[in-house]
This record gives sequence, structure tokens and C-alpha cells, in this order.
Amino acid sequence: MTPTPESVKRFPLEWPLGWNRCRSRRNGDFRMTREDRDIHGQPRKRSTPVNMAAATERLERQVELLGAREATLSTNVSLSMRGIPRGDENPSDPGAAIYFKFKGRATVLACDSYYRVADNIAALAAHIDALRRIERYGVGTIEQALAGYRSLPADTAADWRAVLGLNGNGVTVDHVDAAYKALAKQRHPDVTKDDGAAMAHLNRARDYALAELVH
Repeated sequence: MTPTPESVKRFPLEWPLGWNRCRSRRNGDFRMTREDRDIHGQPRKRSTPVNMAAATERLERQVELLGAREATLSTNVSLSMRGIPRGDENPSDPGAAIYFKFKGRATVLACDSYYRVADNIAALAAHIDALRRIERYGVGTIEQALAGYRSLPADTAADWRAVLGLNGNGVTVDHVDAAYKALAKQRHPDVTKDDGAAMAHLNRARDYALAELVH
């Protein structure tokens, strides 16, 4: 069943199932303008890499202009007091996914092409901005462009307790490690003779577990 935006966790990242992960990330070139003063006390404007607050603000603005509703941004960055991803964290998995409703239908966009979470969020904002431009030329509609992004469920590995067979309260990192090692023996590609999808799913479940328990 496709998750509704309100059912998606903002932390840790719920990557949409069926959405390919980037194997070769790169540095982003998303910029922002900051105002400060030079050594003489004169005001100046400088171009710097986009930070988390600016990237999140851009995405929120683009979602609003799109006319989407009930948007939820999901990342591996814990939330600040303001309820947005913290600016002092950059996890090993910098992916970002935005879940929202567009004309009543659940939709998701995700990006992990860049090393920084802020860049991936900024990329999502830029992508939505590009989608909004489609209707200006009278060739297609935003709804047509978003059709391929619908009906993608969240990564089922996010329900790590079910994947690892660990139910109830009081689960510890040691429990996770033990369950992971036992299941890894069964799901290793050498055993399953597959493309490694089962092992990758198990690895993601362990990552979700550690992200929740360690933080």
C-alpha cells in the first residue's frame, strides 16, 4: 500500500521502494547569497554553498507553489527545534525524499545524487521548479510529469523490527547485531544466488535500526 505523507517518518530516511540509489555521488553546486561585512565594516554579499535551512525553505516554497498538500520531508538528519533537518549533521546516506499529495494522490520525489543532504534537498526544490515550468509551454501538464513518480511505497526496510524479527520494547544494538548476523548468513548473495537485493534490504534495515537506537 502506498504510504500517505502523514504516515512517513521524517527521521530516519524512508527511501521509496523501487527508486534507484545513486552509485556515484558528486559535489553539488547549489548556492545561496549571504550578507555580512568586510574587514572595513562595509556590507557585502557572498555566494556560498546552500545550507540546510535555505535548502529546506526552497523546497517548502516549491511544494507550496506546486499546489501540493501534506508534504513530509524524510532524511537521515535529526530534526532541530524548528522541526527541520539540523544543519550540523551530514550522514553517510545523504538521501532526501519528499512525500506529498498532488490533486489528492500520494506522490514522492527522492534524490541522493550529492554528498550533502542540503544539496539533495535543494535538488528536489529545483526539480519541482522545473516541473512547474512544463505547463508554461502548453505541451504537457504537471500531472502528466508526476505520473511516473506516483504509487511508490516507502522503503519497507524502514520497518526494521519486522525485517530483523525483533518485536516489542527494549530492543538494543546488541539485539540488532545478533539478528543481522543470523539473517545475513541466509541472505548473502553467495547463498541466495541473486543480485544482492535481499542482502541490501537487510543492510538498510540494520542502518534504520542503528540510526534510531544510537540517536
